[in-house]
Amino acid sequence: MRARFEPIDIAILAAYMVFTLAVGFWKRRQTAEQFLIGDRALGLPVFVATLVATWYGGILGVGEFTYRYGLVNWTTQGLPYYLFAILFGLVLAARVRKAAHYTIPDKLNEAYGRPAALVGSVFTFFMSTPAPYILMVGQLITVATGLPLVWAVVAGTALSTAYVYVGGFQSDVRINIYQFCLMFLGFGVALPVLMARTGDLPWLSRTLPPGHLSLDGGLGAGYIAVWFFIALWTLIDPGFHQRCYAARSPGVAKWGVLAAVGCWLLFDTLTTLTGLYARAAMPDLGAKGAGLAFPMLAQRLLPGGVRGLFYVAMLATVMSTVVSYTFLGAMTVGRDMIWRARGETSTEKVPGYARLGFLATCGVAIAISLWLPSVVRQWWAIGTVFVPGMSFALLTAYWRIDALPPRWAVASMLCGSLTSAACLAAGWAAKGAGADVTDSAIFPFGVQPMYPGLVAGGLPWALGLAAGRLRRRATPAA
Repeated sequence: MRARFEPIDIAILAAYMVFTLAVGFWKRRQTAEQFLIGDRALGLPVFVATLVATWYGGILGVGEFTYRYGLVNWTTQGLPYYLFAILFGLVLAARVRKAAHYTIPDKLNEAYGRPAALVGSVFTFFMSTPAPYILMVGQLITVATGLPLVWAVVAGTALSTAYVYVGGFQSDVRINIYQFCLMFLGFGVALPVLMARTGDLPWLSRTLPPGHLSLDGGLGAGYIAVWFFIALWTLIDPGFHQRCYAARSPGVAKWGVLAAVGCWLLFDTLTTLTGLYARAAMPDLGAKGAGLAFPMLAQRLLPGGVRGLFYVAMLATVMSTVVSYTFLGAMTVGRDMIWRARGETSTEKVPGYARLGFLATCGVAIAISLWLPSVVRQWWAIGTVFVPGMSFALLTAYWRIDALPPRWAVASMLCGSLTSAACLAAGWAAKGAGADVTDSAIFPFGVQPMYPGLVAGGLPWALGLAAGRLRRRATPAA
């Protein structure tokens, strides 16, 4: 598929790219603290805008999921994340801000020591990979220009992230604010146009396949439940923690997360309805074409000008997450791997190390995006492997630092992720990485790989808590 644009569409797209690069590359002289965390000065409106834009990047995945399965997109990609984001806001956000670290491995180092921090840095690196979002940018560029996907992915990565290499966290936040506005503007304009050109909501209900209006989409409770466990990612997501570390105060972190949930709910309403209209108006795409449901919708049903604005909204939604997660990956490599391995105490060299991490993050993300060219599968695989490893130790660390002995924390992390990874690899070895991941029967024990991982990670965690209690009871009071 090659997109056709009218002159007004081209002008809109060009203006978006020029303004993005101009805003992104603008910088003033920065200290290391400003480069890494923006002087911890994010106010409430800026905090909400950057968090919403960072966390909501999978726009083509939303289109694919909604086109193929209907409202279950909201059941799996919306509802569980709202619940855990609200929990994060009420219980964790203020604690995270008060900790005043730079990264998640900093907290693991404080709670459990260097081995846990190093293991956590590897996990954080993969959890913050921009691979799914780089793939989407590449797909949009391929549709718009006809470039082969490989070159489109490389070009999209460079265009989406070059300015954060120079400007660091402050460039990331400035661009997020601008992209936040474009996300809502593009979909908010396109949806009424679609309704006017196709039909109202009763028409939509009559036209869609019956299963598209059910909350399980015929996928089964087991597959849907695994997305609720994957949504635990929200509690341990590096982006959530980084934004809270950068907030002006614990109150900004708490209320900002809760306000962001309302924004995600509104944007999910816009995108899910748009996806349903794509399915009703274009039933001929099939499963293979579902990943490009939104670009195809723009081509077939949106007029010039609105089409360009809709493309800009898709690009802004994806690129905001690409830049934020690339910077997170760069921070993880630069600070949590290189800086920590060298045993340095000053942060002055961390921006330089982070720029090396930037290159590593981009290289790994490009490789993953080309090896597994499905956004939904990447989300599922990354969450399946790393959520069981990170959840128990990290969440415990924010309550009592001495609650879980360090060796048990490391054991929980390794057992949880390695077990999930082994089960995932076994299923893929038997059926291939392209196998239907909704079919639990292809995996060991006949269940989704995350479940054995949660058991394997939870067992050492529970034993470690028990061992910690026994040790404290056996230690005489001073």
